[in-house]
Amino acid sequence: MKKARYLFPSDYMADPSVHVFNDKLYIYPSHDWDSGAAFDDDGGHFEMKDYHVLTLTDIENEEATDCGKILDLQDIPWAGRQMWDNDVVEKDGKYYLIFSAKDKNDVFHLGVAVADRPEGPFKPQPDPIRGSYSIDPCVFKDDDGSIYVYFGGLWGGQLQRYKDNKAIGKEYLPEGDEPALPSRVVKMTDDVLQFAEEPKPVVVVDDNGEPLKASDPHRFFEASWMHKCNGKYYFSYSTGDTHLLCYAVGDNPYGPFTYKGVVLEPVVGWTTHHSIVQYKGKWYLFHHDCVPSNDITWLRSLKVLELDVNADGEIKTAKSE
Repeated sequence: MKKARYLFPSDYMADPSVHVFNDKLYIYPSHDWDSGAAFDDDGGHFEMKDYHVLTLTDIENEEATDCGKILDLQDIPWAGRQMWDNDVVEKDGKYYLIFSAKDKNDVFHLGVAVADRPEGPFKPQPDPIRGSYSIDPCVFKDDDGSIYVYFGGLWGGQLQRYKDNKAIGKEYLPEGDEPALPSRVVKMTDDVLQFAEEPKPVVVVDDNGEPLKASDPHRFFEASWMHKCNGKYYFSYSTGDTHLLCYAVGDNPYGPFTYKGVVLEPVVGWTTHHSIVQYKGKWYLFHHDCVPSNDITWLRSLKVLELDVNADGEIKTAKSE
């Protein structure tokens, strides 16, 4: 399989976080629908209101199976609207869904919901994670069992409203030769319900060790993902308004991460959001585009593509199809 294909044509899903549990692939997407909200640069038209989980065992031939709704906006005591990206991690037989949503004051936070099975249903905690902000959580479980969350997104993701993990009075976006605004990484507590520390910046640097500049088309914008290959840590992300998926490599979960290249060329639709997973000896890129909806950027469809990864871990740039 070297050609991308759609996974779930019967509904609009996006932002796939994919993991292997019990030898089966579980896809945790956001769930698009047309609320009628007007398009704006802060993503007000992305009015997602619930999460489903999809399963898959034969990547190359099957459509994904919808296991049903696992969490609804009305069941989250603190949330007001816009259930954006989410991810799931297993620990000691429990499954923890970490998600992003706006509170009743329209401020994004991360929340946690817990289940006994990867199919859910998930029961949300009554309050968001203390000290959390912004969007797009990726939950990474390292080989020693430590669990980290990577998060953050610009513009509608509100990352530019924070400095040193504190809200600032006036949002600030770097420009030109200033260092690009980085995403965040934080280790979770043993119960996977709170941050165990202050979030740290995830710095992507060039070959000279200099942080990528705000004007660099390959700088971070949103959609963090972390995977390991050959003992190295691969931080991949969306560049947002330059519409690329890129990756950088480091020696530990905190980085810094050295920029290596483009994973995927621009797709149809404004957003690009993904996960990279190894399954049955092959590496796959799960992502979305807007071809089936005729380029309606808030109605996206899930896709999968086999990646070409060299023996040394280099990811070759994939073509959008």
